[in-house]
Formats: sequence, C-alpha cells, structure tokens
Amino acid sequence: MPKVGETVKKIVWVLSGILAISIIVFGFLTAWSTTIFDEFVFFAVIAAFTPPTIMNYIDYRWKRTIDEHLPDLFRSIVQAQETGMTLPRALDEAAKRDFGSLTAELRKVNAQISWGMTLEEALIAFARRVNTVLIHRTIPLIIEANRSGGHVEKVFDPMGKFIQSTLILHKERRNRTRPYIAIIHVAFFVFLFTIVLLFKSFFVEIQGLPILGTAIMTPAEIKRLFLHMTAIQGFFGGLVAGKMGEGTVSAGLKHSLVMMVCGYLAIRLLL
Repeated sequence: MPKVGETVKKIVWVLSGILAISIIVFGFLTAWSTTIFDEFVFFAVIAAFTPPTIMNYIDYRWKRTIDEHLPDLFRSIVQAQETGMTLPRALDEAAKRDFGSLTAELRKVNAQISWGMTLEEALIAFARRVNTVLIHRTIPLIIEANRSGGHVEKVFDPMGKFIQSTLILHKERRNRTRPYIAIIHVAFFVFLFTIVLLFKSFFVEIQGLPILGTAIMTPAEIKRLFLHMTAIQGFFGGLVAGKMGEGTVSAGLKHSLVMMVCGYLAIRLLL
C-alpha cells in the first residue's frame, strides 16, 4: 500500500466537499420539493465520503504494515549491534532487507543522515512522516538509548518484544470485536427485510383507506420515509462499527458507505 500524505488527504476532502455541494445545488435547481431531490442529497453524501474513506483506508493499511515490521527491524538491529556495528550502521544494513513499506522509510533516514542530519533529527523526521502510535512511543526510547551509549541492543530487544505483544493484543481485539461488527451489519439487513415486509404486506394493502378520519400516507411518501430511515441507520451504524472494531469513528465510514448503498438498492429495487 502506498503512503497517503496529510496534504493529499486535505485536498481529497476539499474536492469531495465541493463535489457534494455541487450535486446538492444542481438537485436544488432541478428537483427541489420532489422525491428526486432526496436522491441528489443521498449521492452527495456518498460523493463526500467515498474518496476520503478510500484514502484513509489506504493510509491505515500502510501504517499497519509499518507497525507489523517493527519487531523484525529491531531484531535485525540487535543482531547487527551484537557484531559491533553502531546504530547508524545497523540502520543502514537494515535498509537493505525487505521490511515492506518500512524499508523505504529506513532508506530515507539513511539518506538524511548522509546529507548531514544527525541521527536524532532523522529519527524525529521519520516519526513525523509515519505518525503511528507505536512509532511515537519507540523513537524517543531509541534516541535516549543512543545518547546513553553502552549496550544499546539491550534496549532494542525488550522493545521489539513489547511491540510484538502490542500487535498481538491489537489482533486479538480485532478478532473479538468482529462478531459485534457482524451483529451491526446483520441488524441493518434485518431492518431492511422488515421494511420490505411491512411495505409489501401492510402499507400497500391499506393504501387509500381512511384511518381515524385521515388518509394514510401514499406509497411514494412511505418509500421516501423508509429511504431516510435506512440512510440514517446505515450511516450511524457504520460509525459505531468502526469505533468498536478499529477504535476510531472515521474508520467506520467504509461500513457506513457499504450499508447505505445496500439500503438504497434494496429500497429502489424491492419496494
């Protein structure tokens, strides 16, 4: 997975917002006060969140790859320093190995050191580029260990074990929360099934019948109401799934988009 910079993310958010506003304005000018305007709003929401969600997912996978290769990197550094290499030399040797996306970042660190930056400055720049929780926790320890001198490998060995344990805990958390995320998806599709069943067996049958002196809503109005309910249920249900599964609300946007699109197709094709 390639790295997605913060500048690219901001540009994508801005362009997506402009596209969404354009769709809403066009719908307002052409279909205001009609049921079609709801579809313009729906697709504006999809257009606003789909590109940023894709960018966030790509960046998440890239950062996850970096974190997963950190234990291998530290083992490599320990082995190199046990042979008498200094830390900069050990990093240079590690950059020749395959650590996935981490290899390119190590080469940048070595290039910056060769251009005159100190090891500490290069490592701080590395932490800013990668910007993961594990990197921000480990880089200060590496810097302090390098300042203190001595057997620095004694710091890297337990640090690698700590990161490995942290990654295992994160994996266990993802595995344990998957059933709850599945429950959210299943509940949404049960909601869709209930809507379709109610519409086919109840609302269509009593169309035009007066209830307590007032005529019931027309099928078109009921479809519009169900579309609103489905979009709201799918959007916020997806955000909850993201918070439970990955710890951030923004990670739930992909769940929201999937459920909203499935709900829209169900409403349009089955009702």
